[in-house]
Amino acid sequence: MIDLFILETCPYCKKVMSLMDEHNLKYNKIDISNKASEEALIQIGGKRQVPFMVDKDRNIQMYESNDIIEYVKTLA
Repeated sequence: MIDLFILETCPYCKKVMSLMDEHNLKYNKIDISNKASEEALIQIGGKRQVPFMVDKDRNIQMYESNDIIEYVKTLA
């Protein structure tokens, strides 16, 4: 399962979520407006930047919406 750290107001996050929804990919949306989620993002990824994707099944983590989109396309 993919965890996707986002902010609802972030256009880059919306772009990634739209593609994932379009391809019916299941993911856990984690909004960092919640302080605990923000702290988890920083602990896992090292910085407060969204979107941030964690694919636990394949041990892959990445920032940057375009990189995430290219990766998601390989799963669809």
